[in-house]
Amino acid sequence: MSVAWLSAVSATDVETVGGKAASLGELSSHGLPIPSGFTVTADTYRRFIEGAGIAEELFEAVDVDPEDSRALATAEQRASELIMDAEWPAETRESIRDAFDDLGADPTVAVRSSATAEDLPDASFAGQQETFLNVTREGLLDRIKRCWASLFTQRAIYYRDEQGFGHADVDIAVVVQRMVDAEKSGVLFTSHPSTGAAEMTVEAAWGLGEAVVSGSVSPDHYTYDRTADAVDDVTVSTKKTMCVRDEETGETVERPVPEAKRDERVLSDDELADLRTLGELVEDHYGQPQDVEWAIDDGDIYLLQSRPITTIDEGDDGDERGSDDGSDGTLVDGLGASPGTATGTVRVVGSLDQLDKVTDGDIIVAEMTTPDMVPAMKRAGALVTDEGGMTSHAAIVSRELGVPAVIGCETAMGTLTDDQRVTVDGDRGVVADGTHTPDAETGDGGSSDTGPTAERTAPEQMTATDVKVNVSIPEAAQRAAATGADGVGLLRMEHVVLSTGETPAHYVATHGEEAFVDTLADAIRGVADEFYPRPVRVRTLDAPTDEFRRLAGGEDEPAEHNPMLGYRGIRRSLDDTDAFELQLRAVKKLYEMGYDNLEPMFPLVTDAEDVLGAKAEMERVGIDPDKRPWGVMIETPASALSAAAICQTGLDFVSFGTNDLTQYTLAVDRNNEAVAGRYDELHPSVLELMEDTIETADDHDVATSICGQAASKPAMIRRLVETGISSISVNVDAVRDAQREAKRVEQRLVLESVRE
Repeated sequence: MSVAWLSAVSATDVETVGGKAASLGELSSHGLPIPSGFTVTADTYRRFIEGAGIAEELFEAVDVDPEDSRALATAEQRASELIMDAEWPAETRESIRDAFDDLGADPTVAVRSSATAEDLPDASFAGQQETFLNVTREGLLDRIKRCWASLFTQRAIYYRDEQGFGHADVDIAVVVQRMVDAEKSGVLFTSHPSTGAAEMTVEAAWGLGEAVVSGSVSPDHYTYDRTADAVDDVTVSTKKTMCVRDEETGETVERPVPEAKRDERVLSDDELADLRTLGELVEDHYGQPQDVEWAIDDGDIYLLQSRPITTIDEGDDGDERGSDDGSDGTLVDGLGASPGTATGTVRVVGSLDQLDKVTDGDIIVAEMTTPDMVPAMKRAGALVTDEGGMTSHAAIVSRELGVPAVIGCETAMGTLTDDQRVTVDGDRGVVADGTHTPDAETGDGGSSDTGPTAERTAPEQMTATDVKVNVSIPEAAQRAAATGADGVGLLRMEHVVLSTGETPAHYVATHGEEAFVDTLADAIRGVADEFYPRPVRVRTLDAPTDEFRRLAGGEDEPAEHNPMLGYRGIRRSLDDTDAFELQLRAVKKLYEMGYDNLEPMFPLVTDAEDVLGAKAEMERVGIDPDKRPWGVMIETPASALSAAAICQTGLDFVSFGTNDLTQYTLAVDRNNEAVAGRYDELHPSVLELMEDTIETADDHDVATSICGQAASKPAMIRRLVETGISSISVNVDAVRDAQREAKRVEQRLVLESVRE
């Protein structure tokens, strides 16, 4: 039997149709409003992988260390290839198509995974497998395969391992249901998701429910007191986007919410009462609190899914939106989506490729939560997001993991910064200043004529290879210096500019050139002073235009289709020499104050012509490139292939920016989640470019360094130390590990040379 109709299955059929389909069938059989549909059974999936001869290789491919993010990515990619490339048996293919045709004239359907270990009382597996909306007959078989393949996403592999389920022991069915073209939709918890109290929690947004469960929109938040039979609280959010069906393509697309509806309340009190009635019927039927997805079309409510709430803690007092009046040190507030309190260091995560920087106890700050973040959430002390709500799938998982979470803060990404110490209160829904004592070591913080602090001394060198540290913001300098790093391998000047809220041109027009120079100099000086006499490499501006466009004066920035390939780095500096001159004047000012540990570094050069242009600008402002150490970033294949000519320009060092070098070599946008699995700094082509550059630079007596994210990876450290790199620069939390790894490699190389 390849398919089973929902009207014919019940809660006893989990092994055949999976948790989601069994629940839908159970609800349908008791007269609750469920869209009609059928299930491609779990046996069909098992027969498919065994008949295609891929079962053994499939389960071997996903038998990896769940804490190894690279191994997880490789496992996911290989599993997907095996399933998507396998041929459909003709009989199975026709059986599925016949069932689709029985749904009626030319329907569109939702295709949803239903694993046999899903929606269980002790493990929800929320969001682990895929859902596809607005699917037509032509795309049906492809989407079913993709649902099967989603049984082996990184998040699903990780979650199964954490819950103790064997990969070969879990099968997957697929639900095919008529689409509800929802005008409004969302999720409801029949009881409070943390305490189990008789308080219904509802989150609602315009359009299809995908935006709510994925966390891409901050939904309206309602609580309904079931004891008093009345609406208890209403929080109307600004709903910027919604998921709808595109009339031309039939695909599910994200559209801006019309201006008039963005701040409009989604649900009326009558609709909340109707949801309360349906929710109680579901809870009474199953005998325990339920997490229910729903949709409203033309006034009719449909139930799309129901699962047990697995996160109730009888000792918790529930979520509460905090106050951000700042009187208690509150920085931002939102919804307390997962209870508990944690203090730690902020790690702002703008894309999945930045998750590796999250270490044990760090506070993840992101635009929204996604199930892909589960491995990093396991390491994190807490989670803070701008978008999403208590009923998003990742919020559910955060409660299961016991990680405090504050969701829907709206301004966290713009308010909190890397290396900032904060306290996250997942009960009250607030993020507060986590420092207990003020920084008593700083002076007035302003500019003065005094030079470096004389008593600061460099720590004893642990390795022949310098291990330096990256500093994103000057405020992190003290903590970075305390690591014992051999200096700063990367201090980004654009972070100083972005923190002003103005583009350089706007700042100069408003405050004057000297004020701009002083602002840069004061910020750089804070880092140079903490590290003196250890070297500090200051990179000139490299912000893409889309970052500048968000600042005051940003309307004058060019609108570029791909800013990462556009008007940035040295190409912009050599074109806009007025702004470049002010940056160099800030460095010169610090030289004159005695900070001889500064080393200017120029980003995104293409060839020797770019380098000579930067050198000429230094000379023009009075910096002698023959007396001051300076260098450039190797971030493009062109610059790596031009290494010999670049090394002949008179510079002192070259430094690899692996983030850009990798994306330009592999043609992989490092901020694009769709191709994140292909982003690999250890790809042979990337390594060959770096190793050839190191050998060339060594021939010209030019030092080499690496300061990209990959510098923190042990495999990269081993490879480059063996090749002879002069220094590596890592994030603050990776300094000690990098020192130990470099030392081990150096000791092994010495031992091998002695034995020879």
